[in-house]
Amino acid sequence: MPRPLVEGSVPPAAIIPGGPRRRYLVMRRQDLWFIAFEGEEFGPYQTEREAMLFAVDAAHQFGEQGEETQVVRVDENGAAHPVWTYGLDPYPLTPE
Repeated sequence: MPRPLVEGSVPPAAIIPGGPRRRYLVMRRQDLWFIAFEGEEFGPYQTEREAMLFAVDAAHQFGEQGEETQVVRVDENGAAHPVWTYGLDPYPLTPE
């Protein structure tokens, strides 16, 4: 079930232009992290790293099934920044 938005937060874009990839959106609200995917929300996660690992793992599983997948971090202004793309980036996610 989707969580209500916190006052002053920006909802992520439902569709991010640039292709037919299935996108996992990782975003922060207050001190917690969430993953949005196809209208559903998952979390909370305690850290960005934890949310990214779960999102990349799920995206990788879909990628193995032939889907084009991507993990995108949504910043506090609502801008989307690709973090991991199936077939282009290493799996598992390597530490920065």
